[in-house]
Amino acid sequence: MKFGKIYKKQMVPEWVEAYMDYNGMKRILKEIRSYKHSKLTRAASRVSRQAEALHRSFSGLAFHPRHSEQHAGDIEDQVIKVDTVQQDDDFRQFYKTKFLKKSEEGGEFEEYFFKKLDENLNKVNKFYRDKVEEVLEEAALLDKQMDALIALRVKVQKPNADNLNLEKHPSDKVVVEASDSSTRTPGTTNKDMVHGMERTDIPEEEATHIAADIVPVSHTDGNEEEAGNGEKQDLREILERVKMNDALESPISTLKGVFGDSNEPISKKGLKKAEEQLRLVFSEFYQKLRRLKEYSFMNLLAFSKIMKKYEKIASRNASRNYMKIVDNSLIGSSDEVNRLLERVEVTFIKHFSSGNRREGMKSLRPKVKRERHRVTFFSGFFSGCSIALVVAVVFKIESRKIMDKDYGTEYMANIIPLYSLFGFIILHMLMYSANIYFWRLYRVNYTFIFGFKQGTELGYRDVFLISTGLSVLAFICFLLNLQLDMDWKLKDHKTLPEVIPLGLVAVVLSILFCPFNIIYRSSRLFFIRALFHCICAPLFEVTLPDFFLADHLTSQIQAIRSFELFICYYGLGEYLQRQNKCHSHGVYNAFYFVVAVIPYWLRFLQFFLQCIRRLCKEKESVHGYNALKYMLTIIAVIIRTAYELKKGRTWMILALVSSGVATGMNTFWDIVIDWGLLRRHSQNPYLRDKLLVPHKSVYFAAMIVNVILRVAWMQLVLEFNLKSLHKIAVTSIISCLEIVRRGIWSFFRLENEHLNNVGKYRAFKSVPHPFHYYDDEDADKDD
Repeated sequence: MKFGKIYKKQMVPEWVEAYMDYNGMKRILKEIRSYKHSKLTRAASRVSRQAEALHRSFSGLAFHPRHSEQHAGDIEDQVIKVDTVQQDDDFRQFYKTKFLKKSEEGGEFEEYFFKKLDENLNKVNKFYRDKVEEVLEEAALLDKQMDALIALRVKVQKPNADNLNLEKHPSDKVVVEASDSSTRTPGTTNKDMVHGMERTDIPEEEATHIAADIVPVSHTDGNEEEAGNGEKQDLREILERVKMNDALESPISTLKGVFGDSNEPISKKGLKKAEEQLRLVFSEFYQKLRRLKEYSFMNLLAFSKIMKKYEKIASRNASRNYMKIVDNSLIGSSDEVNRLLERVEVTFIKHFSSGNRREGMKSLRPKVKRERHRVTFFSGFFSGCSIALVVAVVFKIESRKIMDKDYGTEYMANIIPLYSLFGFIILHMLMYSANIYFWRLYRVNYTFIFGFKQGTELGYRDVFLISTGLSVLAFICFLLNLQLDMDWKLKDHKTLPEVIPLGLVAVVLSILFCPFNIIYRSSRLFFIRALFHCICAPLFEVTLPDFFLADHLTSQIQAIRSFELFICYYGLGEYLQRQNKCHSHGVYNAFYFVVAVIPYWLRFLQFFLQCIRRLCKEKESVHGYNALKYMLTIIAVIIRTAYELKKGRTWMILALVSSGVATGMNTFWDIVIDWGLLRRHSQNPYLRDKLLVPHKSVYFAAMIVNVILRVAWMQLVLEFNLKSLHKIAVTSIISCLEIVRRGIWSFFRLENEHLNNVGKYRAFKSVPHPFHYYDDEDADKDD
């Protein structure tokens, strides 16, 4: 694999703009090569004409395009001169290269090359310095958090201890002292990070493996640790300045946070909570340090590769001089990240894995999930089986002439709503699988946005496997239902086919809530947790996966109503008469209203506390408008459901007006707020400044399709005369179109979220610290 592809693959998606522009530099080198080639062609033709005119009288006039290599050393010393510039208002250094061969023909191209190279080097150094300063500040906070944790452990384990002086071992310190954070000897970092190999000796095909395991395993010398002087701190002093924060992980803690103080009491339970929270903080901090290390390595490798290409194309030996500057710069000589990595490893292993290095490193470096061939195989196998079963169902209906019989229409009207639930779920999962595929294709970091634990996220093949497996199971049950209903031997056992859909629901729910570690257990638990947060809204702190799932539930109204149908059909004994007369029950009709409103109401509740909090703190009225949008949708759904049950011209007008207002508001919000499009003064007219999909027509097509599918939602109100389709079929088709629209919305919604993260270089989630110091609070008030 070429280095350009490896380089792009190894980038942190949110930091793309901070990397060295390798492809841009290659384009400049292509221009230099094109000019050199045309120059050589002109020179060769001129020499050829002269030689022909003089009949080779003077053979010494032959053209030699290259200079003698014996003067290579002199040429190298005279190609470039790199100066260090320091701004008056800033202590940071910037590099400026002077190209000494500008007077030569075509020298302006090479001068421009070094100008852009300097811009990239300065950009990379500036970003790296900012991130190093950020992690050093975070390390100082973690050091104070560890002080509080150790003090709390002593207090909980030995509550009546007389000696309350806490002696800190040097290994307990996470932060790097100023004397330790000094830079190394220039140029030595490059050798260390690739385990003794020279940077230019690394084959391109091995770069991926090197970058994946770039962080060296630190082996701290025990004698060095023992030689360090311990620091004594007063335990009482630490505990008096510290309070425990609650992460608002339960309804009770959320209410405490709203109505009063959410401090946790000092107890074993609180200690365990703090330890779990700090484990997450350290894991996230370690990943950030590893990404910084990879960032440094890949940029150094990119500068080396581009200079080698320059030497090859321009026939000048300037690489050594320029790479000395790169190696002496911050990104090539800084050692803070290496030292922080070592200290984090030592601290984590000692305090969170009981000194077990293997277990500690397994927690700090989770394995990257690998694609399995059997997933691909079974996905294709189940897809083929699903197609075959669809054909079998069609042939079964046609061969038995079910639709031509008197009871055929009524029979299908009873059985289709029971199985349509699985159709909606399968279609939704297929759209999610397609979204994952395109998110990966356009490098949308969906795993970070959703907060998936590394190594547990589902790929598009996994989701496709689950959806095709469920479709095979559903079609087998549907075909078996038809066979048993038409079999004359089972005429006296009519209830047996009727319980097949109920058995299928029981199987699906048992798999979903299965506590054993089978069938993607971590993903199932993540889904159940997010669903529970949606149901208990607004008693939980709202996160993106929660409201993203709630938005998707608003597109599954018919699927939720199918659950209500199952309860009525089997709970009230309708399946014994093989007739669906649920609408004749007043309780069912009442819940028919409630079920339609539940997803929108949950989404509104999620915004209720969030909007009030942000309106009070951030003064952003946009959150209030978002809550208003869902309230309008709730009103529209209630009126539309009333019209569906009661009919009448008045209800139709009310339903049409309310649905029109809600549709217009939701369409505007989808395109302008969620997708960030229709920006008149952007670089891409009526889109946005940054686009991941290279074809702009895709965005305009998506906007048009979104409007059309939003309007299709009003079909249930208008009730056009579609004689060729049954009302149930029309409802199912419109529900499927809504699921497709939600799938399209999901891609562009996450793309916009990803671009917002890129604009802020936000590549890591913020994990709240378990302890809060009162002196920090006083300092914030003073500021």
